[in-house]
Amino acid sequence: MGEIKFYDTLQAKVREFRPLDPPEVTLYTCGPTVYNYAHIGNFRTFAFEDLLRRFLEFKGLRVRHVMNITDVDDKTIAGAAREKKSLREYTAFYTQAFLEDMKTLGMLPPNVQPLATDSIPDILALVQKLIDREYAYVADDGSVYYRIAQFERYGRLSKKKLDGNVAGARVDVDEYEKEEGADFVLWKAAKEGEPSWDSPWGKGRPGWHIECSAMCMRHLGETVDIHAGGEDLIFPHHENEIAQSEAATGKPFVHYWLHAKHLLVNGEKMSKSQGNFFTLRDLLVKGYDPMAIRFALLSVHYRHSLNFTLEGLKESGEIVKKLDDCYWQCLSRISASEAPGKAVGKIAEKGTVTPDMERALEDDLNVAAFVANMLEHITDLNKALPGMGRADLIECVRFFKGLDALLGLDIAAIDVVPDGIRTVLGQYSDARKAKDFSRSDVLRKEIEKTGWLVKDGRPGEPSTVKKIRRVWDIKK
Repeated sequence: MGEIKFYDTLQAKVREFRPLDPPEVTLYTCGPTVYNYAHIGNFRTFAFEDLLRRFLEFKGLRVRHVMNITDVDDKTIAGAAREKKSLREYTAFYTQAFLEDMKTLGMLPPNVQPLATDSIPDILALVQKLIDREYAYVADDGSVYYRIAQFERYGRLSKKKLDGNVAGARVDVDEYEKEEGADFVLWKAAKEGEPSWDSPWGKGRPGWHIECSAMCMRHLGETVDIHAGGEDLIFPHHENEIAQSEAATGKPFVHYWLHAKHLLVNGEKMSKSQGNFFTLRDLLVKGYDPMAIRFALLSVHYRHSLNFTLEGLKESGEIVKKLDDCYWQCLSRISASEAPGKAVGKIAEKGTVTPDMERALEDDLNVAAFVANMLEHITDLNKALPGMGRADLIECVRFFKGLDALLGLDIAAIDVVPDGIRTVLGQYSDARKAKDFSRSDVLRKEIEKTGWLVKDGRPGEPSTVKKIRRVWDIKK
């Protein structure tokens, strides 16, 4: 295995990646707060995290991936109250929508996806441990706060200084920017009409930050290999996770912190008021291929801002089509010489990519270099296809399976042309040779009705088929 390097936000430098217990890798990613449909800015981060996991597994490592669902915080409570629903009913709808969107974008499901509301016992135990170690205190109203002055290393991740720290100053909202010198809430005393749980300090509910620490340590242990998320989570969320977790255990919480930069739309921050706010479902309604959306989200290095435009999305669609066309040329040519029923997938089970492409991802997931090498390789394949023998074509299929393993673009999901399609395609080719074009048109339409497209080759080359991409059931 080549040397893998990642940029670690905590140490602010590129470091060689060394798992704590190879070949196992523990990966924690902050999942969505389920108060609405996830937008493409969210999915930029989730796509990067999916690529990260896929690459580690491609390199032979066994990744245990935990992604939480935040189903209790200020936003979910406000949303449930607004729609006059229970918290569970309200968040279950958007949780299911998020899982559907992940599947639509070809993202691997996490090994564990805990809900915050199912983790209350772990949260209570962690809060109590922090109280016992005098890193937290109970306020008069029964809320519990973290005493940041007690944790000397606070601010290392975000590089914020505590010069403005005011003794006794507190912040009890889940998201904030300016109050870096204030103690933050771990457990919020119950308010009238809000969901609450019993605790040693009275009825209440968890603060947002403590939820992730508790769920991460519950499912992955006290120290994890990689914690990833968007750069907007560095402060206060991830900073607070470090403070809580390390104060409770006395051990390093995370060995590598990876953060994705913001997504911009047409060069501006995405916002509904600007009219440049998109959910995945908005784009699907407009007719965009989800794999084109996925490619667009992955196409820029995760530590660089991604400027998302509809024109760029169209270009991504052209690249996906180019990959599709080349793959089906390979598979159709193999199928034309195979005995019926022989699956190429059994021959080309394991995927591969070029050494240059693999080295690019080893270098802090350098997708720019990866894509450049990929497109160059596709150009070379297209030129070489007419003269390829069966062994070379099988290697092409292996290449596309490697692309799928890494990029998740679903190019090589089907690895055999069904016997019925091949039979009709042979009849179609015979009709064209005989210049019986009325017959060939009938056969073409017969094939298309089954969800396949016919593509005619250049003079002297065989016609090929291509599976039409899935039609997505869009629900808004």
